Amino acid sequence: MAGERWNFTPRRLPLITAEVAEDVLEAMERGQGSVSTSLDLWLSKVELILARKGLLIGSVEVSREELGAISNDKRTVFSVTSDGLRPVEVRAVRYYKLVNCGRGRAPTLEIDGVHMHRVKDVSPTEDAIAKVRLLGRLNDRKVLDTCTGLGYTAIEAVRRGAEVVTVELDENVLTIAETNPWSAELGGERVQLIRGDAAEFVRELPTGHFDAVIHDPPRFSLAGELYSLEFYKELARVIRPGGRLVHYVGRPGSLSGKRLHVGVMRRLRDAGFSVRWVQGLDVVVGERAPRTPR
Repeated sequence: MAGERWNFTPRRLPLITAEVAEDVLEAMERGQGSVSTSLDLWLSKVELILARKGLLIGSVEVSREELGAISNDKRTVFSVTSDGLRPVEVRAVRYYKLVNCGRGRAPTLEIDGVHMHRVKDVSPTEDAIAKVRLLGRLNDRKVLDTCTGLGYTAIEAVRRGAEVVTVELDENVLTIAETNPWSAELGGERVQLIRGDAAEFVRELPTGHFDAVIHDPPRFSLAGELYSLEFYKELARVIRPGGRLVHYVGRPGSLSGKRLHVGVMRRLRDAGFSVRWVQGLDVVVGERAPRTPR
């Protein structure tokens, strides 16, 4: 089958953001010997011992000057490694960056400056929850997630009782996800993570194999084949009768009058779905007609 199983391995490195640096600097200013803050992007809290010159995490010392610079960088997530502080990013043909979304919120992924999640007035995980909720009941259902990213929709589907197969083409994205604590559940038993091309992978799937599909592809200019009639027909084929598709489209070019979702909805109808547009979430929901009894 197209693609290969990816053994997702969370790295569990200590992570520092501007908010953590602010907590530490404020405690130092007050002369405290310790501070309660987070080193896993607010999934938990730890008590850190402070020193006069800075903060010691394991064998790595983070100086007051470094903490000051981090506190002024609201977007970057820094990992603490044996070599010191490193931004969580990958510089390859494209630029990948884990972007801080603030205290208590999951981060987003940015590729060449473009966010991979909605972040205005909503956190990435809240957005994932809203999308997955549109799939309806998922307990004991099989769900295909065509584009893993940081895995938030796949993880939410598992939390709602589904068995999930999720596909990601870009190894750099998975490298970022393995450093992101909010993605750790991608390593769970009810998730099968495939590294491969979603279009090729879906073509080799058996008919009616999934109860539901989450399709949250990169923008059209980067992955036009994932918005094509041919691909939508394959999605219709692998969804059982009565199953549901949730397809994030967004509104690229809306300021210039473009309406990408109109063409998406037309092609999905041609592929065999009944469709509706969910305003606010920028999502098309598609329904496969239920099997007609004989």
